[in-house]
Amino acid sequence: MSGSSLFLLDNVSKEYKMGEVTVKALNSVSFDVVKGELVVVLGHSGSGKSTLLNIMGGMDRPSSGSVYFNNIDISKYSDKELTLFRRKKIGFVFQFYNLMPNLTARENVELATEISQSPLNIDEVLKQVGLAGRERHFPSQMSGGEQQRVAIARAVAKNPEVLLCDEPTGALDFATGIKVLELLREINIKTSKTIIIITHSQPIAQMADRIIKMKSGEVIELIKNDNPLSPENIMW
Repeated sequence: MSGSSLFLLDNVSKEYKMGEVTVKALNSVSFDVVKGELVVVLGHSGSGKSTLLNIMGGMDRPSSGSVYFNNIDISKYSDKELTLFRRKKIGFVFQFYNLMPNLTARENVELATEISQSPLNIDEVLKQVGLAGRERHFPSQMSGGEQQRVAIARAVAKNPEVLLCDEPTGALDFATGIKVLELLREINIKTSKTIIIITHSQPIAQMADRIIKMKSGEVIELIKNDNPLSPENIMW
């Protein structure tokens, strides 16, 4: 394992029992993610990419195989250790923003920083994501793109080692989606934060340093991209 690897997955499989039937969501998945990379996990619905994200984010465990984070096998963690891992190391960005509707943008971000050991300055992060002047607005007073920016600010302000983004542009219109992707790329470049984006959208892969293609629970291709494109230059 390379010293700069953040994640290493070694023969990770995940099975679910559905009545009499066993469904194999992941089958012997192996790859690593290097610190500071922007990685896109690409696959159609049912390819296993969300199961993969849940396991990497400590929300689920593999049925077999190992998941190493900074050389530590988190698949052996207790429930309490996994909770601490999620709190300290992982920032989540989901397709549907999951904001608290009764809290302002600033309060939504503040809520996440309360569980962090070394949070970033909330106002600085909100400014970084283009929400200066919108801090006191509630989610219902914001557009979808603004709400997703709050969700990204919430994830970033925790100061995690990695951002896991599950279809972060899935609920947005095309132009707003580009802006959100530009924001994620800017965060990756300026802060060297490792970002993993799960998507079914082939064009989004053009912005990645590395692309992990999935099909039927397996990694079918690992592609190193020496010329990642800025989102506004992606060929859609």
